[in-house]
Amino acid sequence: MKAEYYKGYSPSLNREMEFKVYGHGGKPFIVFPSSGGRFYEYEDFGMVEACRSFIEEGKIRLITPDSVDKNSWLNREAGNGHKVHVHRCYENYILEELVAAIRWDFGWEQGIGVTGCSMGAYHALNFFLKHPDVFDTVIAQSGIYDAGFFTGGNLDEGVYFDSPIHYLAGLEDPWFLEHYRKNKIVVSTGLGRWEKDTLRDTDLLSNLFKAKGIPAWIDYWGQDVDHDWPWWQIQIPYFLGKLAESGWI
Repeated sequence: MKAEYYKGYSPSLNREMEFKVYGHGGKPFIVFPSSGGRFYEYEDFGMVEACRSFIEEGKIRLITPDSVDKNSWLNREAGNGHKVHVHRCYENYILEELVAAIRWDFGWEQGIGVTGCSMGAYHALNFFLKHPDVFDTVIAQSGIYDAGFFTGGNLDEGVYFDSPIHYLAGLEDPWFLEHYRKNKIVVSTGLGRWEKDTLRDTDLLSNLFKAKGIPAWIDYWGQDVDHDWPWWQIQIPYFLGKLAESGWI
């Protein structure tokens, strides 16, 4: 499996950022780390290995950037305004730097996929919903989609606009809705340990998608399926396999 490491200065974040690329061809998927995770987390926890066959067959490429969660949503010393500001700088980094590099280096002009587990699922779905012309596929595993979870329930100072279950509920713009309807949405959660909050938000998302006529694959796994890497390792090749069967990747 081809794997490459990159490090460079980000003007958007005013700091060095690192990421890895796995694969030689196929649909690019940006993989967001879990809470405060690093760019090597997906590999360390066996997720890259779980995707090996799809990578080696040239169906997908994985791009695993660092997060800035510890300086944004998980920064307990910061107010909401600071959290939102740092997150928006990260958003600029992903869109203006990482996506631009993917398009230039890979010669990729089509839609890009996003995925992640736990907090990575939040980022994946949030980026997908806010920029459906850039990201046409999301696989969100065991996520919390209420940004108020990170701000003590407060949605002020722009938090609302990065809280998927809130802004999606109020969204009526046909441009966004039509993009969602033609894109691919996969949202999963287990019913086991540590999945109570993710189950709640997954239910809310499911109802919102149905109410707005947005096709989405909402997949509930069993009572023994915990909020943990061994289960996410099992899920990701299953979802990729279904996307491959449909000719999407």
